[in-house]
Amino acid sequence: MLLNVSHIYKSFGEENIIRDATFTVDEGSKVAIVGNNGTGKSTLLKIITGELPADEGEVTLKKDATFGYLAQYQEELYGTNILDTVLNAREDLLSMEKRLTEMEEMMSSVEQSQMAAFMENYHKLQHQFDLAGGYTFRSEAIGILKGLGFEGDDLNKSMNELSGGQKTRVSLGRLLASSPDLLLLDEPINHLDLNSIMWLEGYLAGYKGSVIIVAHDRYFLDKIADHVVDLSYGRTSVYTGNYSSFVEQKELYMLTYERSYEKQQKEIEHQKAVIEKLQSFNREKSIKRAESRKKLLDKMDVMDAPDKEQAKMRLTLEIEKESGKDVLEFSHVTKSYEDKNIFSDLSFEVHKGDRIAILGDNGTGKTTILKCINGLTDFETGEIKFGANVTVGYYDQEQQGLTESNTIFSELHDAYPFLTETKVRNTLAAFMFTEDDVFKRISDLSGGERGRVSLAKLMLSKSNLLILDEPTNHLDMDSKERLEDALNEYDGTLLYVSHDRYFVNRTANIILELSDGKLTKYLGNYDDYIAKKEQLSSTSFDAIEVQSTTETAAKLDYKEQKRIEAEKRKLQNKISKIEEEIEKLESDKAKIDEEFLKPENMTNSAKLNELTAKQKEIDEKLEILYSDWEELSSLD
Repeated sequence: MLLNVSHIYKSFGEENIIRDATFTVDEGSKVAIVGNNGTGKSTLLKIITGELPADEGEVTLKKDATFGYLAQYQEELYGTNILDTVLNAREDLLSMEKRLTEMEEMMSSVEQSQMAAFMENYHKLQHQFDLAGGYTFRSEAIGILKGLGFEGDDLNKSMNELSGGQKTRVSLGRLLASSPDLLLLDEPINHLDLNSIMWLEGYLAGYKGSVIIVAHDRYFLDKIADHVVDLSYGRTSVYTGNYSSFVEQKELYMLTYERSYEKQQKEIEHQKAVIEKLQSFNREKSIKRAESRKKLLDKMDVMDAPDKEQAKMRLTLEIEKESGKDVLEFSHVTKSYEDKNIFSDLSFEVHKGDRIAILGDNGTGKTTILKCINGLTDFETGEIKFGANVTVGYYDQEQQGLTESNTIFSELHDAYPFLTETKVRNTLAAFMFTEDDVFKRISDLSGGERGRVSLAKLMLSKSNLLILDEPTNHLDMDSKERLEDALNEYDGTLLYVSHDRYFVNRTANIILELSDGKLTKYLGNYDDYIAKKEQLSSTSFDAIEVQSTTETAAKLDYKEQKRIEAEKRKLQNKISKIEEEIEKLESDKAKIDEEFLKPENMTNSAKLNELTAKQKEIDEKLEILYSDWEELSSLD
């Protein structure tokens, strides 16, 4: 056991944030802490690190174990540039490296009588440096920064030049490079693009130490977590498995608990009725029997009533009328902003029942496509045409369709004036706006509240084509899942942009990837899309426009397959040659170590300098070879 969190309580004023939080973290375990906003996830991390005191309870970390903490909001980082800031995380190695260099410079001036002791100390330090990863930590730090989106000249950028998001990425890189026994990460994928998130998933999944993560990206948690700590009710429930497993287990547990509670309550009521009946007979024998039953009832371990969370969003998406088979034709559309071309001659079709997710890096034009369809922005050439009987419901991630001066109530009533006041209030209650909440101004709402208002309007539209731009932004996990459930039961057609991979995985049956102004089509959900991309990547086949995954695979003819096989053999030969070179250099290094220990050499400063120079040369070659091997192996 690496960490024990025992009976932690924490309140702010009269509000109880955490009640009786208890769980353990084993060595090498990856633990996700989940719960809706305000349940104390970040607070619990701060208590574990000692940044906040607990009101009650105890946190115990294994003796001599180290931990590193990434907060959501970073303090200033100090370092001359990005690479130095990350390398400075290993001050122990930098210090040893500096000392080794100093000792190497001193060797020629050490007296013969002191040489043996000097060299013994030198080799001890060198061995310690080697065991601690001293000869590879620079290349590992560069690899981490590359994975987080920094490379080339970026590494030499001054910290003063960086944005807040870039500084957060450097903080994460520094933390990973420090390689503590326990990583505590609070929303680590904020400010990361999709490629960096996928790299981090792989890095953390293979991390030898333990990890505690707070994150809203459920797909990310699915890939990494082997345990989930749920803070939904202010106290902890611990589940084994990843996030999807937790959702299934929690649902089953709650159902079983509620049934057991109801059964016990019926038994209690029955026993009370029997006791009351026995007492009513007013005979000594019946009174004794009543007292006996009452004692048994008093000793019963009464279950707590099932926790009822605060109001949950209730969303049902219906259509007023059916659309035709052909829903939307986006034909040869070109769009530019000033002198920058966003995309040109872009085409795709949407058919009835399609559930299409548009994916791509930031800035590629995904939202622009949706705005063009909804007439919110002009385009230069092409045509956008709706099919017969198509009615559109649009969810804007910026909620620009909301009137800032309106109250929540008037926002819905203005959009649907035929609705009665009762119907508007009932609708808003389904989206967790009750009593005086309905008179809040739109301008005063949080991102999550604005999102719920937009979803309420969307539900009332009863449109048969929903166009959604980042619909899960600002929603808590429970609301995201309820939106997913509603969309999966929706009978209309769906076209959306989302960075939420879990959401895409649950709701899409077609992926359109927008890259370099071109769309590539993949059949299936997000997992299918990733599997197909990996398959195409492993065969070194560049798909420009994939009409279907089956059709693309069929285009790989015999000649192309032979070329790919030849490339693989070349790659494997290169890897084998590097491995042979590494083996030879490791052998040479071992021989040099033996030379250092020979009595005739231990007092010969010239020979020692020669051996040291050779050893340093071998270490430098090995570092390059290991880096090349890692790069080529990732392509194999």
